[in-house]
Amino acid sequence: MRFIKLVLISVIVFGCMAFLISLVFPSTAVVERTGVIQAPIDTVYAHVSNLKAWGQWNPWTRPDTTATLVFSDPSYGAGASYSWSGKENSGKVTILDSEPEKGVHYLMDIKNIRPVHGGIELKRTADGKATAIFWHMEIKLGLLPWWKLRGFMADRIYGPAMDSSLTKLSRICEGK
Repeated sequence: MRFIKLVLISVIVFGCMAFLISLVFPSTAVVERTGVIQAPIDTVYAHVSNLKAWGQWNPWTRPDTTATLVFSDPSYGAGASYSWSGKENSGKVTILDSEPEKGVHYLMDIKNIRPVHGGIELKRTADGKATAIFWHMEIKLGLLPWWKLRGFMADRIYGPAMDSSLTKLSRICEGK
């Protein structure tokens, strides 16, 4: 009986300590990537503002190979969206705002995962022949320790996929 009490008290103390330590971690995870695409801003914008074009370069367009995608009409610009439903998960991406000289901001809502607010910002380079791109994602984590731990590792989890996606987008826009 004494051993069970000791184990129970230890679990409670460990749980409280983990929660208190997690309060030190930020409640928002941010992942950012930048790059320069050697193509005019109009070309890049055409690929980032049209959700049907995301399938060529964005890793989260088809998160589940069994998923069926349903696109809104139109599939580009503010208010455009696509949703998916598959064996592993389901969700929806909605473009919140879209401007040719600035880029797009979107909301990705995936079942059982915190909503992701993202943006793909575009800016002409000084010579006007290339486009600087800034892709960012922000996830509000809340107070639970396991969400904060995932947020602490967000850059390691999502960063490599974003790097690879920007490389694909660059090849597409540059015609390589």
